[in-house]
Amino acid sequence: MTDQLTFDDPRTRFPKIDPRTDQIQDEPGLQSEMTPVPDLGEATYRGTGRLTGRKAIVTGGDSGIGGATAIAFAREGADVAIVHLPAEQSDADHVLEQIRAAGRTGVSIAGDLSDAAFARDAVQQAHEALGGLDALALVAGKQVTNTDVVELPDQQFVETYEVNVFAAFRMVQAAVPLLQPGSTIVLTASLETYQASPERIDYASTKAAINNLGKGLAQQLAPKGIRVNVVAPGPTWTALQVSKGIPAEEIEGYGSDTPLGRAAQPAEMAPAYVFFSSPESSFVVGATLAVNGGTPTP
Repeated sequence: MTDQLTFDDPRTRFPKIDPRTDQIQDEPGLQSEMTPVPDLGEATYRGTGRLTGRKAIVTGGDSGIGGATAIAFAREGADVAIVHLPAEQSDADHVLEQIRAAGRTGVSIAGDLSDAAFARDAVQQAHEALGGLDALALVAGKQVTNTDVVELPDQQFVETYEVNVFAAFRMVQAAVPLLQPGSTIVLTASLETYQASPERIDYASTKAAINNLGKGLAQQLAPKGIRVNVVAPGPTWTALQVSKGIPAEEIEGYGSDTPLGRAAQPAEMAPAYVFFSSPESSFVVGATLAVNGGTPTP
């Protein structure tokens, strides 16, 4: 672990992923059972008050990029409600401990975002629990590898769209009437927006849809004073990878094909969400920030 404020070599700031290849879990996967456990910035992220007074909802906030974002938001001064599956409660409790240790309110909202009613209700729950809402970081995603389109189950294709695209749409739709000028929405695309993996055609296509959704929402909501932007992560070590998100044989050495030669840790994604949610980015609307270790994107 390194100090966030030092100028470390980005190739070696975090170690390369060389985990056991026998650690495959069933969906949704628990971060606490991974080797190595993903770094959410628990020991490194230092806040500077950039989100003081914010009231935020973070989906997928129990672990991975969502968990790192929730911790960073709290250390920047925001109260945070995290949305996660009931089976992920143990990971969620860890993130909530970090939020509360930062002196902020942390709220757990457990449910399945593929359920339309829950996706909308989660926004209302966060608004009530936090006493308001002015920042959305929509990170939760479903990613399951399938190498043959003929064998790709219809149910998987539908569920991937439900979680990745429809839930984001429904939550934005529920949130907009509650948001005041100055509020922010950050959606989560992927490097696969631009470079679709043939073994994840359902997932990759949802990420392209999310990026496009963000562009349209940004133009529609900017006149209301609500900014929408998109983060597009590259390969990042999260529970998605060990719960059949990538082929088992690709786990060892995951991310080594990036120009930096390694995968990211979730802690390296969180600053992008902080930037888009802070007043520092007040003139940034409809942007997609690729955080991908140097892989070229259009």
